[in-house]
Amino acid sequence: QVQLVESGGGLVQAGGSLRLSCAASGNRFSIYTMGWYRQVPGKQRELVAIITSGGSRNYADSVKGRFTISRDNAKNTVFLQMNSLKPEDTAVYYCNVQWVVGGGYWGQGTQVTVSS
Repeated sequence: QVQLVESGGGLVQAGGSLRLSCAASGNRFSIYTMGWYRQVPGKQRELVAIITSGGSRNYADSVKGRFTISRDNAKNTVFLQMNSLKPEDTAVYYCNVQWVVGGGYWGQGTQVTVSS
C-alpha cells in the first residue's frame, strides 16, 4: 500500500531552520510531482512548495527566498529546507505526492512551531 512518512518538524526560535523530509513508497510507477502544504486551525490548507519530476519548482510568495524544496528520485523522497523561520510559518506541514499512474496521497503531517 502507498505510504508517505514525514519527519523533521519541531519547535524552533524565529530566525532558525528546520528540514522536513517525506519518503514515499508502495507504488511501482513514477512520481510526477511532490510538494508541501501547510494548515493552521481555522484556515484552508495552502500550497507551500512543489517540485516536478523534471525539477521545476514553485513556491508560495510568503516563503519564496527562505524555503527550498528538493527531491531524491532514487529514494522517492522530498525535502523542504526551511530557513529564516517566522512565527507565521507555524502550522502542520503535509507532504503530497502525485504519481503518473495511481493518483495522489497525503502524508500524516508534522508540526512546525516557530516562537518569537
